[in-house]
Amino acid sequence: MNTPLQPIEVLLVEDDAGDELMTREAFEDNKIRNTLHVVRDGQEALDFLYRRTRYEGAPRPDLILLDLNLPKYDGRQVLEKIKTDPALASIPVVVLTTSSAEEDILRSYKLHANAYVTKPVDLDQFIAAVRQIDEFFVTVVRLPGRQ
Repeated sequence: MNTPLQPIEVLLVEDDAGDELMTREAFEDNKIRNTLHVVRDGQEALDFLYRRTRYEGAPRPDLILLDLNLPKYDGRQVLEKIKTDPALASIPVVVLTTSSAEEDILRSYKLHANAYVTKPVDLDQFIAAVRQIDEFFVTVVRLPGRQ
């Protein structure tokens, strides 16, 4: 017997309003209504994860979609902080960025990113990529604390 899929908490760390809108659209098109939280820079991402300042009541994300090129702390710094903190390290992090540079890909995996996805330029392909990430982490992968 199939059990209903439980929505997950997703943290999108994205400073580009257009990419945020496309990501929201991709999530809204899916049948599962995951909660998408958005922060716009690396400092806000860390504040959300550590429940500081205006994020005191923030939920623990089940999945993080992380852009690399961010103001304040860049995505690499945020990724390193997440993956070296035992309290956060188990949260899957998907790097979702415009960079297809081999150096960025290698560094992200060395910092223990769970996946690296280069943002497609085409709107439909971008939405499809985000939808596939969402579906994979909701229907295929077992996340910590989720049945």
